[in-house]
Amino acid sequence: MTIAAAIEEKLLSAFSPLHLDVINESSNHNVPPGSESHFKVTIVSKDFEDERLIKRHRAVNAVLSEELAEKIHALALHTYTEKEWHDYYADNTPLSSNCLGGSK
Repeated sequence: MTIAAAIEEKLLSAFSPLHLDVINESSNHNVPPGSESHFKVTIVSKDFEDERLIKRHRAVNAVLSEELAEKIHALALHTYTEKEWHDYYADNTPLSSNCLGGSK
């Protein structure tokens, strides 16, 4: 199973999201071809209602603790409630920043 598939499986199980995107952005970074080390996750869940952003991120990080400890170098999280998603982000998910390389 790929790391992306493991991330997706764990997040689907933990949050029953209304929307989930797991994007491998490793090719945008200075890593070997085929790497799975840099990801962007966009997740919309009812579990995030009335929760501050830091608590949402901590919840996702807890679910992915094994991957973060052993396999993932960078994880960009975009966590939304259903209302936030529909009102602001459904067509405008923030872009990831450009990689400057490991030495810059």
